[in-house]
Amino acid sequence: MTDGRNEHQEAAVDARQADPRPPRGFWFGVIVAIVKPFMIVFTKCRFTGRENMPRTGGVVYVPNHLSHFDPVLLGYFIWECRRIPRFLGKASLFKLPVLGKIITSAGQIPVYRDSTQAADAFRDAVAAVERGECVGVYPEGTITRDPEMWPMTGKTGAARIALMTGCPVVPVANWGAQEIIKSYSGKRIRIRLLPRKTLLVRAGAPVDLSAFAGKPLTNELLHEATEVIMTRLAETLGELRGETPPKELYDLRKAREGEDKA
Repeated sequence: MTDGRNEHQEAAVDARQADPRPPRGFWFGVIVAIVKPFMIVFTKCRFTGRENMPRTGGVVYVPNHLSHFDPVLLGYFIWECRRIPRFLGKASLFKLPVLGKIITSAGQIPVYRDSTQAADAFRDAVAAVERGECVGVYPEGTITRDPEMWPMTGKTGAARIALMTGCPVVPVANWGAQEIIKSYSGKRIRIRLLPRKTLLVRAGAPVDLSAFAGKPLTNELLHEATEVIMTRLAETLGELRGETPPKELYDLRKAREGEDKA
């Protein structure tokens, strides 16, 4: 006769083996305990493409940036992919009294822009990938300014990390977060939770960067690899929206140069 307690213990062991997420720590547990019920109650999430997110090993995921709310949505999506989400985020967030302590303790990675510490985030991201973690890099660097909210041209960080480590790059498109927090609509951030918003996230197949593997990481090569990544991200968002992305992505630098000349 089988002992019921042994069956329970065996089931628990099987569950742990099926879940590749490492122990998450106290503060990450706090985040999960808050975010998951919040998302279930106040949003209707539709997730697709989770099979494209590797269950184990180092990986870089590259999302489009629509809103100040989409990091919450994307973190929830990565968690539901059975991975621990690590984000590169603005260093200013890590200095906030309560939030800063939480996200630091949860293993998120600060980005120090235009400072002597700018290389630290890149180094820390590479180290995290080499440890087998799942690291999120917003390739646009900021919320999109494209009038139709398509991804803009990207920075080279994600491509550099992927080509240095050999890890896969997974495009992760999201849509709907802008209905909860509309960015650039005024100085005051307004959160609109009701009526419940439908939020869509789709992970595409890993980007094929084999044409760039093993070559010197010149600026030209990194920009070419980044263009491939951003094209796949735009295509994945197009699949999510049921629309065709533009042939040329919005270039924020050129747009600002045009404004300065005007």
